[in-house]
Amino acid sequence: MAHQLLLFMLPEDERAFVHMLEPYALEAFPRRIPEGYEAVKVCPPHFESLPPEALYLALPTAAPVLFDKIKRGPDKGKLRINEMVSPVIFWERCLQTPEALFCGQLWAELEVRPETGRRKAAPDIFRTLYLEVESRIKKSYRRGHPKGYWVGKEAARAYRAGRLKLLLSQLKPSPIGLAKLS
Repeated sequence: MAHQLLLFMLPEDERAFVHMLEPYALEAFPRRIPEGYEAVKVCPPHFESLPPEALYLALPTAAPVLFDKIKRGPDKGKLRINEMVSPVIFWERCLQTPEALFCGQLWAELEVRPETGRRKAAPDIFRTLYLEVESRIKKSYRRGHPKGYWVGKEAARAYRAGRLKLLLSQLKPSPIGLAKLS
């Protein structure tokens, strides 16, 4: 099973997240990669050029990023990252409407999983990177209620001020709140 974090981030929280990732020299790829695509460096000056809804954050210094060509469907001819064997973090960005913020996520495959085809564990440098990012998020974000959700500082401010609802997804609009501080 992949390591996963369920997150609520407003654009200001995403900018802070990208700033936090800058020292790791990550590269960003969209979910479906057109031919000739040049990876975008993950840093604040390139924030606006990051793919808008979902992207892969790759660490090419840990191991090669492997691509597969899509052979059928509407994305035929494009490339996709083989996330089971490549050192990538999948970042599904939060969807914001005027009244609500829908949950996003970060996940990475770190373990050996025969059912997914992963025969070797992720490289130590990549495992360390993901666990460090996870730790920093858990230290700086607010806990959500129910347990398992993490809310960025700006999203938490907007929620507390009543300007924003936190919802699980558009298909299942279950409300999420903030955990009580003890």
